[in-house]
Order: sequence, then C-alpha cells, then structure tokens
Amino acid sequence: MRRMRKLRPLLVALVVTSPFHAALAFAQGAPAAPAPAPAPTSSPVEMTTLKLMLAKGLISQAEYDSAMHDLADSAGMRAPDQSTLVVGKWSTTFYGFIEADHIYDSTQSFSEVPGNNQVQRPPPAALPASSPSTRYAGEHGRLMFGVRNSRFGFRLKAPEAGGIRTSAQFEMDLLGQAAGNGQPGAAGAVSEGSFFNNPAVRVRHANLKIETPILDILVGQYWHLFGWQSVFHPNTVTIQGVPGQIYGRTPQIRLSKTLKFGDIQLEIAAAALRPPQRDSEVPDLQGGVRVAYNGWNGMTTAGSAGTSLMPVSLAVTGDWRRFSVQEFSVTPTHSTDHATTAIALDAFIPVIPATKDKKGNSLSLNGEVVSGYGIADLYTGFASGLTNPVIPGAAQPPSNVDGNLVVYGPDGQLHGIQWTSYLIGVQYYLPGLDGRYWISANYSHTRSSNTTNFVRNFPQVAPIPTDTNLTYAGLVRQSEDWWDVNLFGDVAPGVRIGLEYANFNDKYADTIHAINHRVQASGFFLF
Repeated sequence: MRRMRKLRPLLVALVVTSPFHAALAFAQGAPAAPAPAPAPTSSPVEMTTLKLMLAKGLISQAEYDSAMHDLADSAGMRAPDQSTLVVGKWSTTFYGFIEADHIYDSTQSFSEVPGNNQVQRPPPAALPASSPSTRYAGEHGRLMFGVRNSRFGFRLKAPEAGGIRTSAQFEMDLLGQAAGNGQPGAAGAVSEGSFFNNPAVRVRHANLKIETPILDILVGQYWHLFGWQSVFHPNTVTIQGVPGQIYGRTPQIRLSKTLKFGDIQLEIAAAALRPPQRDSEVPDLQGGVRVAYNGWNGMTTAGSAGTSLMPVSLAVTGDWRRFSVQEFSVTPTHSTDHATTAIALDAFIPVIPATKDKKGNSLSLNGEVVSGYGIADLYTGFASGLTNPVIPGAAQPPSNVDGNLVVYGPDGQLHGIQWTSYLIGVQYYLPGLDGRYWISANYSHTRSSNTTNFVRNFPQVAPIPTDTNLTYAGLVRQSEDWWDVNLFGDVAPGVRIGLEYANFNDKYADTIHAINHRVQASGFFLF
C-alpha cells in the first residue's frame, strides 16, 4: 500500500497527459492543450519595390540605377515604387499606364498618331465645275476616341554575379499595324470600329542587357541611338513622335560605357542596327557621346508619363547607312549603291533647377537639331510625297527600298532625300504644388533642301492626269512648322490628365500651305 501511494502522482500525470484524457476532456467541453506553433519559414516569393530592395541590400546601387534608366520614359519618378515580384534572387518589375485619348482635328489628315504625315491640302481658291478635284479631306474634320497608346511592360533581372549584371526588358503597347489604318475604303482596310475598339498589340522593347565593369552590351529591340533617345524627348499630350522629332526603336547590337568623374558623367556608345533596307547587306551604324552634370538638375517629362529629375545634359550622335537599289532599268541586273550620313545635337537645360524636395517653380528647356540624308524612317510616319519615276517601258519604279529615303533624280543618279529639323520645348512646373501641375510648349520646323529637285515628270508644272488643278509639285512637301501648348495635372494618386492645342502647317513644293488644328484631351492611369 505504501508503494501504491508513492506511485499515485506519477499515474495521475500519465493519465492527464494521455490522448485518451485529451479526447475525454474535448468531449466534456474542456479546452484541449494548444498545439505547438510551427517553426517560421521564409517564403521564396515576395512582392516588393525596387526602393525596398535597394534598402535591404537585395540589389546593388548599380542594379538600381540600371532599372531606373530602363523605366524612365514610362514610369519616371514612380520607378522606385513599381511593383516587383521577387523569386529567390530573381525579380520582375511590372509597369505601364492606361491612356484614354479624345482628339479633334480640323482636317481628315491623321489617325491618333499624326507623326510627320502630310496635312491634306485645302480646296483650290477657284475650282472649275468640271474638275474632279474637291480636296474633301482638307476642308472636313474628324473626331477620334481611343486607348491604343496604353502601355505595359516587364523588366526582368537575374542575380548579379562577379560584378556582371544581366537583365531583360519586354514592353508593348496597342498601336499595332492595321490594314488601311482605320480608313474606310482603303485596300484591305479593317473597319473603324475594329481599328479603335480591338487594337493590335505592338512590341516596343524586347532586349537583353549585360553590364560589366568594362563594357555594357545590349542586344534586341530598343531606342535608336541617334538622338540619344529617349533622354531628350519633349513633353506633349500628342502621341509621339511629333513632327520634327527623331523617334523610333529597332533591333540592334549596342556597346556602351559610362564613366564618372565626381558629378560629371560621360557616356559613349556605338551600335549596329537593323538596316533601313535589308537588300543593302550592311547594318545601319550609329554612335554618340553624352555628357551630364549631376550637380544641376531640373524637372522633365518625356512624352506624357515619364516625369523625373534630370541633370543638365548634352549629346552628339551620328548615323551612317548604305542603300543598294535596283538600277534604273526595265530588266535590272545591277544595283546602284549610295551612302548617306546624318548628325544630331540634343540638349537639356534646367533654367530654374529642381530637387527631390523642391519640384515646383522649376523651368527647363529641351532642344534637338538634326540634319542628314535618307533618314525619313528615323522620324514617325514621315511622308515627303516623293516617289521614284517610272522606268520607261516598266509597270512600276524600282521598289526594293522603302519610300521617302532615296530617289532617282533627273540625272539618272540615286540621291538621298535631305531633311533638316529642329525642335525646342519648355516645361514650367507650377510653384507650391510639388511638381504635380505644369505647363509646356513645343515648336518644331522641318525642311528639305532638295525635294523640289525630284518632283516627278520634270518640269514641276506637269498636271496630274486625274486632277487639272494640281501639279506633281502639289504632292511634294517642302517644309512643315508645328507647335503646341499643353497643361498637365496629377489630380489623384496614379491619375494624370493632359489638355493640348496643336497647330500643323505643311508647305508644299508649289508654295501652298495646308493647316490642321488639333485639340486633344487625354487621361492616364499610371501603374
């Protein structure tokens, strides 16, 4: 008995802690002992931002700066806070904006993107009743609503290894090509409804980048190096590129190097790009130098969305290309080769500087001057009205090169079409509003020194057979002036609105001016 009394406490403890006792207690309504908490585990997938990744040491300052450069023209100052998915040491940043455009034009000359297309001419002052010429598009307007400039993209980053950083960028918008450009009656055209309501996805950027301590390499589709894009793009509600603006992207192989000397930054780059004529057999070659002083910064917005602080900068770029066109013969057996060159000078000047803490009451200027031959494709939608003359006895002119680049002259030689353009813009960010409201204005002039030399059927007074009131000189552009005024406001988190008036003044080779007035109101949701 004495031994049982000694074992009683141990038996009671075994019964209390047994599964049977726990089940009995649960059945009687008594709370069961809590289960031990699982050991904490770290998730391999995380949503964060580039700013937080830098603060946590997940990416280096160089990796962060590279990401800011890639996202600048779409995200601007929002880039540090873009949503970034991290899987291990790999990360993907998602960015873009939804844009809704509402556009009125006084002529029927353009779609939502006017580019450098020609303004339709007004009707002749005195029109004979028997003439088939009405110039309908030059005296009637149009109204367009659209969302095709909406944009989205991904930037992917692999882990840095041995001082080598690798990344890729895939960016798209909805400005894909559509037959007839939404113009009813055009050959193979889609309907207006399909053109605006069911836009086609278009690739903007698709490239990979390798950054090393010695040299940076970019392969794939990216901005043309010519014009040092997109650093110097103007601020405007109009969907870019605007008249007189170098603007475009193409597949390429680019080598570049950035050197820093205190606050002074020097960038050197060279690129071999997709040739403007594949039959030329050689790439388009571009190179340039950009210098910036990081101690003097100003506010700027590239296009409509990419608002950021930018240092005073100056860039010089050049372009060399070769064309190889079928000889001027009914049965060509040889080609005619012709090389062209071009140069561009770009600048950004903060007249009234800005800082991260003081963005309002800041004023900046941007400018670009370009001169060269055979460069129409470096502008958006460039049209000159020139075509190669028809070879006697042939059904059509030489056709193995895109239009507006080179043309056969009356001397039988191949010539590059010359263009000179300059574009200047000003942006003023209103005081006391932290840079959230601003006004901007731009002016451009584009002119050719030789289009009038190549007017078809020389001399220029030859009439077009179907229009006795229009000579071939009336089809050819000699120059264009364009200007606009814009008002922007960030009215709510992520929401921006813009309002613009723009004036297009096209001068034809027969001295007639064609003018288009545009009013555009656009809304943006930036994400």
